[in-house]
Amino acid sequence: MTEAKPFTISKGLVWQAWLRVKANKGAAGIDGQSLADFENNLGGNLYKLWNRMSSGSYFPPPVMRAAINKKDGGTRLLGVPTVADRVAQTVVKLILEPLVEPVFHQDSYGYRPNRSAHQALAVARNRCWQREWVIDLDIKGFFDNLDHTLMMRAVEHHIKEPWVLLYIKRWLEAPILNREGQRVERLAGVGTPQGGVISPLLANLFMHYAFDHWLERHMPEVSFERYADDALIHCRSEQEARSVLEAVRSRLSDCGLTLHPIKTKLV
Repeated sequence: MTEAKPFTISKGLVWQAWLRVKANKGAAGIDGQSLADFENNLGGNLYKLWNRMSSGSYFPPPVMRAAINKKDGGTRLLGVPTVADRVAQTVVKLILEPLVEPVFHQDSYGYRPNRSAHQALAVARNRCWQREWVIDLDIKGFFDNLDHTLMMRAVEHHIKEPWVLLYIKRWLEAPILNREGQRVERLAGVGTPQGGVISPLLANLFMHYAFDHWLERHMPEVSFERYADDALIHCRSEQEARSVLEAVRSRLSDCGLTLHPIKTKLV
């Protein structure tokens, strides 16, 4: 007699998640296991992952911190999950994304199916001919300052599945190690590693309520385009732009976020 699992997760869903992870490629995580290594014992690795997720005993391993160069000369710090953890995150993404994607704003373009930065630029270019003033928004350390309580509140608004909530909470709290294996200190209750499979979806969900939905409800007279944590807001005058900027600054502050003092500007 097979012992019943606390959570019902289909093996087919885990297989589908693996196919997506394999197609996306990517580097090994902190355990050094590559996609090829994982595939050498594919059946065993996927079964072990399914078994642990279904029993509630799956705990994400630490993510490995890696720095990549940015176009402006700086560096962006990413958290690279293990291959197995990328599969686990994709399992949850396959459940959550169809629930939240229809709710997202039409002017949100980052990390969404069939949307791109090129589309955002095309819309922005057209709107710049209609309105002379633009607020160029940039959030300082967005992924490092995501409030876990507000994030989970947004997730729970769309899904009640206990195992989905359990694992999202664990991913938000997953430890980060540098390449030498030393733990990177994090503030309690905030931040999610940028670079995970689930992080962009969670970021969009957070910004939907912190920015998109709020702006549409309170300032329907302005238009915007958002790509992840960068956004343009189109205004009719400098006075309106300054007023909107201060209102947005206050709103994001209430959500635990700070506008970048240099990169945020009126144009």
